[in-house]
Amino acid sequence: MAMHFVFSDKVMLLFDFWSVHSPAGMALSVLVVLLLAVLYEGIKVGKAKLLYHTLASLHTPASQELILGREPDSVDSDSLSVSRTPLRWFLCHFGQSLVHVIQVVIGYFIMLAVMSYNAWIFLGVILGSAVGYYLVYPLLGKV
Repeated sequence: MAMHFVFSDKVMLLFDFWSVHSPAGMALSVLVVLLLAVLYEGIKVGKAKLLYHTLASLHTPASQELILGREPDSVDSDSLSVSRTPLRWFLCHFGQSLVHVIQVVIGYFIMLAVMSYNAWIFLGVILGSAVGYYLVYPLLGKV
């Protein structure tokens, strides 16, 4: 295996069954890797939005409690929702952990694909990352 980037249509990516031997196979492989890079960027933004919504839904600021006319430590009909806060926090944290694991797995797949030292695959990752950033990051402002 060459330890420098080469432009070739023959490469083995990630698994034994993903062996490319033709220009059409290389084009399809570049497209798959490009879409993986776009998905990776989308997951990064989705994870940030999920964290923002989780923190916003779990924490009631003191100013909001003053507007509602309650004391921060008062016990009333909302005591049921207060007792459910640890469960909601656990479920939100568990969901965020799953999204993080998916992001890490896709990131390692992309890294290992680049480590095939095929220049076409590398360009597909770079282009996919750029397209993903361009398409997805404007959505982060709409939180």
